[in-house]
Amino acid sequence: MYTINAHAKVNIFLKITGHKEGYHTLISRFMRVDDLYDTITFEPCIAEEFSIEGCEGVPLESNTIYKAYQSLKKYTKDPKLENFFKHHKVIVTKRIPSQAGLGGGSSDAAAFMRLCNEVCNLGIDTPTLSQLGSQIGADLPFFIQNYPSANVSGFGEIVEPFEEETLHLELFTPKIGCDTTVVYKTFKKHLLDDITLCSFTGWEKIDSRTLLETIADPIILNDLYAAALIAYPELGEVPQAKEGWFFSGSGSTFFRIKN
Repeated sequence: MYTINAHAKVNIFLKITGHKEGYHTLISRFMRVDDLYDTITFEPCIAEEFSIEGCEGVPLESNTIYKAYQSLKKYTKDPKLENFFKHHKVIVTKRIPSQAGLGGGSSDAAAFMRLCNEVCNLGIDTPTLSQLGSQIGADLPFFIQNYPSANVSGFGEIVEPFEEETLHLELFTPKIGCDTTVVYKTFKKHLLDDITLCSFTGWEKIDSRTLLETIADPIILNDLYAAALIAYPELGEVPQAKEGWFFSGSGSTFFRIKN
């Protein structure tokens, strides 16, 4: 068997910088969560077609891992990749909650691509793998490059490592799923015209602990939090929304630095 961990992430800050070509551009600090991860395993079997276990309820064609597999097949045109998955199945052990702003689906797909590249000797360099991943989801380049902390910008394709201490974070995910598409559409409708680019100039140079301790307001740190509260007003009733916690990505996870 071959195994790789697919870690969650949080957004220390996330600021929308514009909207073009139908998508939002952003600048954000992504931080890997070392103690929360899914596990991707390639287990020997005899299979007539590519198969995934552990993602029940998600149609195969919609699964980010399957999309990653199709992308690798199309790019490499290497028969050994398809042949490998006639003798192995993909098993996903899920621990990262869905629709939680933690990047679980993207991290799974990125880990799958990294493991395929290794075990099938595809020889794809990291920049190319990141480019392929960006066509599947905006968060994949960060997970493919696998930095503990990075500034991410553009549509998510620009990933610059940021050297800083690893923060030990406490996470809380309420039983509220936040659809990323819904949150972004809400931001565009209600909040896009209010962005002020100069208000967060230089944030990418400030370490994450300092940002969280000095700015402190989760709505200021994360533009999508206000949009999520509009789209999912029940988030505002979660105790963590009133107790100095921060909000990751499009939600619904709250986080803070562990004491």
